[in-house]
Amino acid sequence: MTAPTVAFVCVQNAGRSQMATAFAEQETADRDLDVNVVTGGTRPADHVHENVVETMYDVGFDLSDRTPREVTFEEISGSDYVITMGCSAEDVCPAGWGGENRDWGLDDPHGQDAETTAEIRDEIQRRVAAFFDELEAEQ
Repeated sequence: MTAPTVAFVCVQNAGRSQMATAFAEQETADRDLDVNVVTGGTRPADHVHENVVETMYDVGFDLSDRTPREVTFEEISGSDYVITMGCSAEDVCPAGWGGENRDWGLDDPHGQDAETTAEIRDEIQRRVAAFFDELEAEQ
Protein backbone atom coordinates (compact mmCIF):
# COMPACT_ATOMS: atom_id res chain seq x y z
CA MET A 1 0.00 0.00 0.00
CA THR A 2 1.39 3.39 -0.94
CA ALA A 3 1.52 6.12 1.65
CA PRO A 4 -1.52 8.38 1.55
CA THR A 5 -0.98 12.04 0.71
CA VAL A 6 -2.80 14.66 2.76
CA ALA A 7 -2.92 18.26 1.53
CA PHE A 8 -3.75 21.08 3.94
CA VAL A 9 -4.82 24.01 1.79
CA CYS A 10 -5.80 27.60 2.50
CA VAL A 11 -5.81 30.75 0.44
CA GLN A 12 -2.74 32.42 1.97
CA ASN A 13 -1.03 29.33 3.46
CA ALA A 14 0.02 31.61 6.31
CA GLY A 15 -2.10 30.48 9.26
CA ARG A 16 -4.49 27.56 9.57
CA SER A 17 -2.88 25.32 6.95
CA GLN A 18 0.58 25.97 8.42
CA MET A 19 -0.65 25.00 11.89
CA ALA A 20 -2.38 21.89 10.54
CA THR A 21 0.76 20.88 8.67
CA ALA A 22 2.94 21.22 11.78
CA PHE A 23 0.53 19.11 13.83
CA ALA A 24 0.25 16.54 11.01
CA GLU A 25 4.03 16.24 10.77
CA GLN A 26 4.13 15.62 14.52
CA GLU A 27 1.33 13.02 14.34
CA THR A 28 3.13 11.25 11.49
CA ALA A 29 6.33 11.03 13.53
CA ASP A 30 4.68 10.19 16.88
CA ARG A 31 2.55 7.40 15.37
CA ASP A 32 5.30 6.19 13.01
CA LEU A 33 2.92 6.40 10.07
CA ASP A 34 3.86 6.58 6.42
CA VAL A 35 1.92 9.68 5.34
CA ASN A 36 2.94 12.41 2.88
CA VAL A 37 1.93 15.86 4.10
CA VAL A 38 1.59 18.74 1.63
CA THR A 39 0.56 22.32 2.26
CA GLY A 40 -0.01 25.36 0.10
CA GLY A 41 -2.30 28.18 -0.85
CA THR A 42 -3.86 29.63 -3.95
CA ARG A 43 -2.61 33.15 -3.21
CA PRO A 44 0.21 32.65 -0.70
CA ALA A 45 1.21 35.43 1.66
CA ASP A 46 4.79 36.64 2.03
CA HIS A 47 5.22 35.07 5.47
CA VAL A 48 3.42 33.05 8.13
CA HIS A 49 1.28 35.40 10.24
CA GLU A 50 3.23 36.58 13.28
CA ASN A 51 0.43 35.75 15.72
CA VAL A 52 0.39 32.19 14.35
CA VAL A 53 4.18 31.89 14.77
CA GLU A 54 3.87 33.11 18.38
CA THR A 55 0.92 30.88 19.23
CA MET A 56 2.56 27.78 17.78
CA TYR A 57 5.80 28.59 19.59
CA ASP A 58 3.80 28.46 22.84
CA VAL A 59 3.14 24.75 22.21
CA GLY A 60 6.62 23.85 21.01
CA PHE A 61 6.57 24.52 17.26
CA ASP A 62 8.85 26.98 15.50
CA LEU A 63 7.18 28.14 12.29
CA SER A 64 9.36 31.24 11.93
CA ASP A 65 11.39 29.65 9.13
CA ARG A 66 8.40 28.46 7.08
CA THR A 67 7.36 30.30 3.95
CA PRO A 68 3.86 30.15 2.47
CA ARG A 69 3.86 28.51 -0.94
CA GLU A 70 1.50 28.03 -3.83
CA VAL A 71 -0.19 24.66 -4.03
CA THR A 72 -0.06 23.07 -7.45
CA PHE A 73 -2.80 21.36 -9.41
CA GLU A 74 -0.64 18.22 -9.47
CA GLU A 75 -0.39 18.20 -5.67
CA ILE A 76 -4.14 18.58 -5.27
CA SER A 77 -5.05 16.03 -7.93
CA GLY A 78 -2.51 13.57 -6.51
CA SER A 79 -3.70 13.84 -2.91
CA ASP A 80 -5.79 11.20 -1.22
CA TYR A 81 -7.23 13.81 1.15
CA VAL A 82 -7.57 17.54 0.54
CA ILE A 83 -8.43 19.45 3.68
CA THR A 84 -9.32 23.10 3.30
CA MET A 85 -9.38 25.29 6.36
CA GLY A 86 -12.53 27.30 5.87
CA CYS A 87 -12.42 28.35 2.28
CA SER A 88 -14.77 26.50 0.01
CA ALA A 89 -13.24 23.81 -2.15
CA GLU A 90 -14.24 25.70 -5.30
CA ASP A 91 -12.28 28.76 -4.20
CA VAL A 92 -9.17 26.72 -3.55
CA CYS A 93 -9.10 24.61 -6.69
CA PRO A 94 -11.70 25.02 -9.42
CA ALA A 95 -10.41 21.98 -11.32
CA GLY A 96 -10.86 18.34 -10.37
CA TRP A 97 -9.89 16.90 -7.03
CA GLY A 98 -7.87 13.74 -6.65
CA GLY A 99 -9.26 12.33 -3.43
CA GLU A 100 -11.59 12.92 -0.54
CA ASN A 101 -12.34 16.57 0.21
CA ARG A 102 -13.03 18.03 3.61
CA ASP A 103 -13.55 21.62 4.64
CA TRP A 104 -12.96 22.25 8.32
CA GLY A 105 -14.68 25.65 8.38
CA LEU A 106 -12.18 27.25 10.76
CA ASP A 107 -11.97 30.95 11.53
CA ASP A 108 -8.99 32.77 10.03
CA PRO A 109 -6.44 33.64 12.75
CA HIS A 110 -5.01 36.55 10.74
CA GLY A 111 -5.24 39.69 12.87
CA GLN A 112 -6.81 37.87 15.82
CA ASP A 113 -5.66 38.35 19.41
CA ALA A 114 -3.53 35.73 21.17
CA GLU A 115 -6.46 34.05 22.94
CA THR A 116 -8.54 33.65 19.77
CA THR A 117 -5.52 32.43 17.81
CA ALA A 118 -4.80 29.86 20.54
CA GLU A 119 -8.43 28.64 20.38
CA ILE A 120 -8.14 28.18 16.61
CA ARG A 121 -4.79 26.40 17.09
CA ASP A 122 -6.26 24.04 19.69
CA GLU A 123 -9.21 23.21 17.43
CA ILE A 124 -6.83 22.47 14.56
CA GLN A 125 -4.77 20.22 16.82
CA ARG A 126 -7.91 18.29 17.86
CA ARG A 127 -9.05 17.88 14.26
CA VAL A 128 -5.63 16.76 13.05
CA ALA A 129 -5.40 14.18 15.87
CA ALA A 130 -8.89 12.86 15.06
CA PHE A 131 -8.03 12.70 11.35
CA PHE A 132 -4.86 10.75 12.11
CA ASP A 133 -6.91 8.38 14.28
CA GLU A 134 -8.85 7.62 11.07
CA LEU A 135 -5.68 7.23 9.01
CA GLU A 136 -4.12 4.95 11.59
CA ALA A 137 -7.22 2.73 11.65
CA GLU A 138 -7.00 2.37 7.85
CA GLN A 139 -3.32 1.33 7.83
